[in-house]
Amino acid sequence: MWLNRTLLISFLLLTSQYVAANQSHNSSQPDIQHKAQRIVALAPHIVENLFAIGAGGKIVGTVEYADYPEQALEISRIGGYHGIQLEKLLALKPDLVIAWQTGNKKADLEKIEKLGIRVVYSETNDLTKVSEQLIKFGKLTGHQAQAKQVAKEFDARLAKLQSQYQDAKSLDVFYQLWPEPMMSVNKNTMIHQVLSICQVNNVFAQSRADYPQISIENVLKFKPQVIVLPEEKTKKDVQHTNWQDWPQIPAVEHQQFIRVNADLLHRFSVRALDGVADLCDKLSQSRRYYQEQS
Repeated sequence: MWLNRTLLISFLLLTSQYVAANQSHNSSQPDIQHKAQRIVALAPHIVENLFAIGAGGKIVGTVEYADYPEQALEISRIGGYHGIQLEKLLALKPDLVIAWQTGNKKADLEKIEKLGIRVVYSETNDLTKVSEQLIKFGKLTGHQAQAKQVAKEFDARLAKLQSQYQDAKSLDVFYQLWPEPMMSVNKNTMIHQVLSICQVNNVFAQSRADYPQISIENVLKFKPQVIVLPEEKTKKDVQHTNWQDWPQIPAVEHQQFIRVNADLLHRFSVRALDGVADLCDKLSQSRRYYQEQS
């Protein structure tokens, strides 16, 4: 009981200090002229992009799975997908929180904003917008020059990849986002955009949900020529699909399985293009295989 009371008092004191210090501040309209010095980054891709522009040293708190670059492992953890520990966040005394609306709990973000802490949001649905995010982060942190250079290099590499595969022959591809429950992606997602760069047909592109939950029967219906299996770091016990039980699927019959690094392809960061290049190259190998078979 004594410990709980002590923690409660500590939390209330920290809360009152933040409210008093920030009561006149409007976090919904952040002042980009104020250069952040103590940042809490609430997603791995935010951490990566801040380090990419040379602002990683200003991050004082982050979430689970923020593991790149190596220096990121030394940053204090204040929560993860299941929620943010608000007391830990307040103790770090951030002057800026960069959040991810899709990956952070809405209730947690509302609490942070009500405390008057400046919050900026990162959007992650369009790969072509990574450069805009880099420039935005550069303005927030005072790293404009480096951010502009990194953004320019990102855009140039993206354009090169788009050009490299624009005339490639298409393949029917199933991107198995998650095995249990089995999930894929539709045309509204960044992963679909990546598949389009590689010039292949996402068989679940027309699904109503962005991340549709599907069955083996659905996959059987579309008969994909290739199955992409992202390998993701997780603490969960993952039940993998035994695809060899379904040889009537062309990808299984011809053993066309592609394994990719989810940390690259699923993060809205500069490194995403490493994942795109790897996926497109492996899909080209599958493309050549089918050409040789015909």
